[in-house]
Amino acid sequence: MLPIIPADRRIKLAIVGCGRIAQRHFEAAAQHDERIETVAVCDDHPGTLDQAVATTGAAGFTDLKALLDQCDADLIALCTPSGLHSTQTIMCAQAGRHVMTEKPMATHWRDGKRMVEVCDDANVRLFVVKQNRHNPTLQLLRNTVRKGRFGRIYMVQVNVFWSRPQSYYDSAPWRGTWEFDGGALMNQASHYVDLLDWLIGPVQSVHAMTATLARRIEVEDTAVMNLEWRSGALGTMSATMLAYPKNLEGSITILGETGTVRLSGVAVNRFDHWEFAQPDPDDAQVEAANYQTTSVYGQGHLPYYDNVIRTLRGETQAETDGREGLRSLELLIAAYLSARDGRKVSLPLEY
Repeated sequence: MLPIIPADRRIKLAIVGCGRIAQRHFEAAAQHDERIETVAVCDDHPGTLDQAVATTGAAGFTDLKALLDQCDADLIALCTPSGLHSTQTIMCAQAGRHVMTEKPMATHWRDGKRMVEVCDDANVRLFVVKQNRHNPTLQLLRNTVRKGRFGRIYMVQVNVFWSRPQSYYDSAPWRGTWEFDGGALMNQASHYVDLLDWLIGPVQSVHAMTATLARRIEVEDTAVMNLEWRSGALGTMSATMLAYPKNLEGSITILGETGTVRLSGVAVNRFDHWEFAQPDPDDAQVEAANYQTTSVYGQGHLPYYDNVIRTLRGETQAETDGREGLRSLELLIAAYLSARDGRKVSLPLEY
């Protein structure tokens, strides 16, 4: 039986890694301050740590081990480079702390599985951040798919046309490396890879190609995938960090027997087309679901935190736990294996 944090006290949160994405965690925790409090922050860069301490008022640490030894946080949020997630998750779990890790949960399949196993053994929860699932446009589209309004889905197309200049990769030595980061698929387009399974269903096979066309990095700046779902639907995904001169599009198009939808914008934030054979009350919600954004992160961290808090209090079930995180990690690893070996890769990876 997993432990439950009583509702008569606030959950104690520590945030490890205080860079770009950590700002979303600071904001989400602050907006839920009646139920959760940030008691510690950790970063090995002094200036970044000082700013995080000033923002949150929490205790500052330069080392995760010291934080675990000296802080009684219930939940550790990992906003560190992806290649560190596995080792850090294991450290936190073995110290008896619940873990929330940013995407991707790991950069290797074996590491992702190990994270789930260790958290199970330690009787702690493992959450994987998939905040885009909470964006209103995607919630509406997910509900529509589950209602069966498309009939049989025939084809799916996902595009991630973003811009990451060389200066982005040069800003930190771990960026653009195989060991700590991953490329256009593993890092930047990871949430869109998640949509392939979460929206459409289990993928049966993938055939991918990757290339490093312009950036001086180890990993790919451009990738394409051909996909076949178990349902028989076919689809493609195209991702590049070379759009000029700025982020252009994050989109998904679904073509079905009785419906067609195109969701686009810079971060799947606007419906361009919504048409079905039969009317439904959801049709009146399309305009309200659209939202303006200048950020590719979307609006989902706040409701994501709500689910984590309620799960830790025993009020609901985790929407994206470690096992759910493994689903998109498996597809990512299959894509990289396909690109490396020049072959179609079938899922699941293991039987």
